[in-house]
Amino acid sequence: MLRRSLPIAATIALAFTAPAAFAQNSASAHADILLKENHSWNGTAYTHYPTAPPQLTTLKLTIPPHTALPWHIHPFPNAGYVLEGQLTIQDKATGKERTFKQGEAFAESVDDPHRGVSGDTQTVLLLTYAGTKGSPTSIPLKGEKNEY
Repeated sequence: MLRRSLPIAATIALAFTAPAAFAQNSASAHADILLKENHSWNGTAYTHYPTAPPQLTTLKLTIPPHTALPWHIHPFPNAGYVLEGQLTIQDKATGKERTFKQGEAFAESVDDPHRGVSGDTQTVLLLTYAGTKGSPTSIPLKGEKNEY
């Protein structure tokens, strides 16, 4: 009888101690703020959000080397992060431009015609749009192709 109860007792003891072996520490994570802006890269202030229910969209966009994307606008605020390569954003109206390299974040303009241009290597971006359901994230200028 003792032989049979020993494995049962061991199984019960293991059942009560096993969760402790898999317990995780409770702690806060470290956050690096990559971007916190109330205006776009070219200095234009954000003035409003759409009034419809929000829809977030996150894209991973890959642009071949030496490529200029079509001129376009965004109807709502969005932010980008350069995962690989570099991106030069050009403002159509002013000719102003700024280059963002790997590891840098940027705030895009709203209703302001612009385009992105890659460098000598492919550019990979992570883009997050704070839009609304059914709305496009990018609108090409008349006569231009879609950005993606």
